[in-house]
Amino acid sequence: MRIGFIGQGAMGSRMAARLVAAGHDLVVYDRFREATRSLQQRGAAVAASAKQLAAGVEIVFSSVTDDSALEQVMFASDGVLAGVALGTIVIDMSTVSPRMSRRLHESARAKGVAVLDAPVSGSTPQAEQGQLVIFVGGEEDVYQKCQPILAVLGSKTLYLGPGGSGTTMKLCANTLLGLGVQALAEAFALGEKGGLSRERLAAVLSETAVVSPSQKSKLENARKDEYPAAFPLRLMFKDFGLIVETAMELSVPMPATAAAVQVAAAEHARQMADHSDEDFSVVVRAMERLAGVA
Repeated sequence: MRIGFIGQGAMGSRMAARLVAAGHDLVVYDRFREATRSLQQRGAAVAASAKQLAAGVEIVFSSVTDDSALEQVMFASDGVLAGVALGTIVIDMSTVSPRMSRRLHESARAKGVAVLDAPVSGSTPQAEQGQLVIFVGGEEDVYQKCQPILAVLGSKTLYLGPGGSGTTMKLCANTLLGLGVQALAEAFALGEKGGLSRERLAAVLSETAVVSPSQKSKLENARKDEYPAAFPLRLMFKDFGLIVETAMELSVPMPATAAAVQVAAAEHARQMADHSDEDFSVVVRAMERLAGVA
């Protein structure tokens, strides 16, 4: 198939590389031309704009940072909807608001274009290995048609319902992700303040049933007090914003999430001041500092 892929960041570049490796004819676009160089060297064509990319492909994938970025690549005068042909399918894998996903579905439908919102669960290793879990919203017949191409990117694709359902599911999953690491951070602060060593805490927690797989994946960061950015805190903080915004729209109380947002906000401010970019599990260090043990 001739496929377009917009967004060549940490996740998008890895997903696009899998499509090239699977033998698809790929066209890529990123606002930073340098980000497309690696895929160009593997044989992908590079489009000058999202509009140009959309004009010559059967499926348009997108994986961009936030609502603003998605609006730019989809709705601008040089965006996808300005150039897309009747019958094309757009698969947006970004983590954005359900409201933005529904807007994209509706606008594309008016042009005879189908959309799937298909955000993913997993980080860069899973993207490289094709082991992502993909949450899909949109028309079910379009989902069924796209399952073979989605299987190149994910080990599981899960259909949730109409447009916006995939992004809603992603926010639910990331609520648990963010709260899980916040809980881990509080457990570390409590244990260290109570006299337990960082090494012993990490070792014993890894043996317990109460620590989830996502929490366990961050124990080594906490043990070493090193937080390389597999999933940067700035993105978790952005997702917390989407979660809280959606909860406000739906009148859903989320008191534990609100507390986690405040810790993430403080750490985000620190990183901005330091010009650093660490993993969202760095909230372990933030809680240690608040407890006076770091």
